[in-house]
Amino acid sequence: MSVLEIRDLHVTVETEAGTTPILNGITLTMRTGETHAIMGPNGSGKSTLAYTIAGHPKYTVTSGSITFDGQDVLEMTVDERARAGLFLAMQYPVEIPGVTVTNFLRTAKTALDGEAPSIRSWTKDVKAAMANLRMDPKFAQRNVNEGFSGGEKKRHEILQLEVLKPKFAVLDETDSGLDVDALKIVSEGVNRAKEATGLGVLLITHYTRILRYIRPDFVHVVVAGKIVEEGGPELADRLEEEGYDRFLDPSAPIEA
Repeated sequence: MSVLEIRDLHVTVETEAGTTPILNGITLTMRTGETHAIMGPNGSGKSTLAYTIAGHPKYTVTSGSITFDGQDVLEMTVDERARAGLFLAMQYPVEIPGVTVTNFLRTAKTALDGEAPSIRSWTKDVKAAMANLRMDPKFAQRNVNEGFSGGEKKRHEILQLEVLKPKFAVLDETDSGLDVDALKIVSEGVNRAKEATGLGVLLITHYTRILRYIRPDFVHVVVAGKIVEEGGPELADRLEEEGYDRFLDPSAPIEA
């Protein structure tokens, strides 16, 4: 079992107005096989947490720590984090002109494993994963995300997840912009990866609809860069009914 630990994490970002604190003491422990949902209103710091774990240079860690099986993640480069088993599915996947999906995936797999996968088995695995995600096989020869719809980009993110087999996946609002059918297909892909490899999932979302398909073991509510409430799946159900207003109202009590 692998463990990803975040301890009292404080993170800032530089804006035109100066240095702005975003995360103000996040503490979280995740184990492989677990699904953690991070929920909260817009601007609460959810995506900042995702990108800080992945190593985005825009964000500066001012104090606290992130460790992965005892190793200091903050001392790792982005590619070292990926090789260690950390994966980020972005809210807005970028286009990579001139690089086909096939070449992108095989290059990434080679970098992770230290050797190129067998062409025959690799092609079979990719085709099977694409079929499960209901992706047209022709997409394998298209440039990464170029001309893809929002739903197609999200399916490609989950395709990467299924074939690269990380230990932990951070899914940053993967449900954003998906219709009901695409949401179900993407969720099934995450569940397949979890069942096949014992994947740990950190699922960042505003809404509970994706949690109907990817059932969390733990739910954490983030407001103003802090975890203000934690619980099981029932907490997500409460948020569906109550929203976030009680956390944003200074006079409302916050449960420990």
